[in-house]
Amino acid sequence: MTQVADSTIHLSNYSLLEESAANGHAWLRELRRAAMERFKEVGFPNSKTNEEWRHTNVAPIAKIPFKLGQQRADSTTRAIQSNFTFGEHHTAAELVFVNGQFVQELSQLEKLPRGVTIQNLDQALSQDGEGIKAKLGRYADVEKNPFVALNTGFIRDGAYIQIARSVTVDQPIHLLFISQPGHEPTVSHPRVLFIAEDNVEATIVESYVGAEGSQYFTNAVTEIVCGNDCRIDHAKLQQESLDAYHIATMQVDLGAKTTFVSHAATIGAKLSRNDLNCTMAGEHAYATLNGVVLIGGTQHCDNHTLLDHAVPNCPSHELYKHVLAGRATGVFRGKILVRKDAQKTDSKQNSKTLLLSDDANMNSQPALEIYADDVKCTHGSTIGPLDEEMIFYFRSRGISYQAARHLLTYAFAADVTRRIKVEPVRRRLEDYMARQHGLPQDLRITDLGAHDEAVL
Repeated sequence: MTQVADSTIHLSNYSLLEESAANGHAWLRELRRAAMERFKEVGFPNSKTNEEWRHTNVAPIAKIPFKLGQQRADSTTRAIQSNFTFGEHHTAAELVFVNGQFVQELSQLEKLPRGVTIQNLDQALSQDGEGIKAKLGRYADVEKNPFVALNTGFIRDGAYIQIARSVTVDQPIHLLFISQPGHEPTVSHPRVLFIAEDNVEATIVESYVGAEGSQYFTNAVTEIVCGNDCRIDHAKLQQESLDAYHIATMQVDLGAKTTFVSHAATIGAKLSRNDLNCTMAGEHAYATLNGVVLIGGTQHCDNHTLLDHAVPNCPSHELYKHVLAGRATGVFRGKILVRKDAQKTDSKQNSKTLLLSDDANMNSQPALEIYADDVKCTHGSTIGPLDEEMIFYFRSRGISYQAARHLLTYAFAADVTRRIKVEPVRRRLEDYMARQHGLPQDLRITDLGAHDEAVL
């Protein structure tokens, strides 16, 4: 793989990390070392030679001399945290990280039910290093993704969540990652390891935010490992600074009869890339992937998803919606993979894009890769502007042209946002759209009832 730039700065940061972590677990040092060797071997992906990155140029990330971010809890940090916290009444727990490192005084861990372990990764490693060894870095593949290798090389802190068998967590667990660089660009490598034993029900939310106008790089990796008969709802809100870079990989492994629902929302960052890989490893597992992208200006967002059907009788559904304004560019590359033994697979995938300007550009590539013969799989993609007949309908009833455009755009995105069960996340997206489109803040299109999967 051809490298796009010298990775000296990251290797230098790695050396500094190893010096500070010299007394850590030997297996963790070896895990980091092997990952950095892989990153050193392949470097940053080149959009000209690497098909997986053909539409996303990461050369700016490779060229900027990012320094490892340091933990901060000053007044600016507290102001950012106060804007994005869910509050104690809306969460079972809220862990706050600044520049990738846990901040105890900003976090809330008092309401955890019995059977739930939530710690920052550094603390968890010191208490149960050998137990974590069996899971950490075993699902997100350093061989396939150089950014996963880079993140693994810098594992030093993050979130560790383990929920015991037959435990239900009624309120969301919120992981708030704040980036607040100093006088120079910084980089953080947040890591999340979530382990659910059998018959667990829980909601996890990851929020990635930062000081507006700041230049930084967030390189996040999340590993979610579920046992049998679980019901897991995961939401991700990416509202980074518009001068920031955000690369994220989430690897999900589902046991038998487990239901997993993902809601991914992207509204921030100058350049973002999200890889979401979900493996249905147990029979009758069920995965739903929903996503919404709301970007403008010169923002770029690249979403890659994989629904990996490894065993029989596993349905899945996917719906991603993009709203692109200005000169924004978007990429959706989704794959449904049906392996040889995965008979009776039923999978639907749909990508829909709304272009609000002639300069916005979208590249959508849904794909099916099927090796079984008794399956029912469909995929589709639509890209286009607002329906002029619908705009005419509004205007014929006295609504202005701009208001009609805004209402139709809001309704288009709301088809995804209304499915988000976590109220603080849903309201933040709805308020953002209202501000962007000049709509009243109390206008909400919300339907928490069971949705008809046929629309997918």
